[in-house]
Amino acid sequence: MRGTFLPTVKASMRRRIGQTSFARRLRQRQTEAEQFLWYRLRNRELVGARFRRQEPLGPYFADFVCLEKKLIIEVDGSQHTQEAEAERNQWLQDSGFRVVRFWDNEVLLNIDGVLERIIEELEVTSPSP
Repeated sequence: MRGTFLPTVKASMRRRIGQTSFARRLRQRQTEAEQFLWYRLRNRELVGARFRRQEPLGPYFADFVCLEKKLIIEVDGSQHTQEAEAERNQWLQDSGFRVVRFWDNEVLLNIDGVLERIIEELEVTSPSP
């Protein structure tokens, strides 16, 4: 047989594969603040909650997400625009997620306060989708 046979892959599967490799690249290029926070969230270190990092959710990527509690933690620098973030937040909230944002410097300079706020959010009952 001449050439290479490639099985047909659904567009949704190709998109998911693309998202996974993009998420992997995002994890490799985390900011200092994201790395600092991830060290405290990984391995169920914070009240037993399981967080994932750079998780694809629909057309977006969450910096950190606890799927069980439907809680997204975003660590923002100056690279985000308000309009894009508003649209993104609306989509995530419509999907049943709560979004909590922290500035990079807040994570780096007040990690205990950031962790306390995350714990408070984890203790809130998750909204129904």
